[in-house]
Amino acid sequence: MDVQSFWDERFGQSEYVYGTEPNSFLAESIHYLPPSGRVLCLCEGEGRNAVFLARLGYQVSGVDVSAEGKKKAERLAEQQGVSIEYHLADLSKFDFGQQRWDAVISISAHLPSTVQADIYPQVFNALKENGVFLLESYHPKQLAYGTGGPKDVDMLMTLEIIRNHFPDLEVLHAAELEREVTEGTFHTGNAYVTQFIGRKPK
Repeated sequence: MDVQSFWDERFGQSEYVYGTEPNSFLAESIHYLPPSGRVLCLCEGEGRNAVFLARLGYQVSGVDVSAEGKKKAERLAEQQGVSIEYHLADLSKFDFGQQRWDAVISISAHLPSTVQADIYPQVFNALKENGVFLLESYHPKQLAYGTGGPKDVDMLMTLEIIRNHFPDLEVLHAAELEREVTEGTFHTGNAYVTQFIGRKPK
């Protein structure tokens, strides 16, 4: 099964499989973001983080490979009275632009290392000056927890990997830690995660 088919099957269920509430790390870290502006959410799935940001007044775009995810994200936005732009695209082929975004959000956007190496320089270039990159990902230690995330260690993140991809970001927050994750059917229980927030210098 290819990646698009996998996610279309998962998001094709009637329930929001990762819930409708935003990722708690994102919600708790909102003060790191510029107070307004354009935000891009990577691998946005069913829209919970994009809709949360739109409710705060940001101009939000999401990108994901799943048409089923797009439908549910747009439905959630309509239910909550906000508008989001949703790009149906493979991240490896997505045009991030240049100095376009005030923030880029990567919540559980688990990508093969070859794709990471391709897109993260584009993410850096796409951030405006003072733009913020915020990431939470499962750490390789998560494989022993079995509470969500990919089973391929190549798609899991450490701070060393992230810092190597973003050497020129000013680090605002960086942590590898165990925490309770409660996000729908597939992300529930104690987990080991990597968190990173960096700001592009002027």
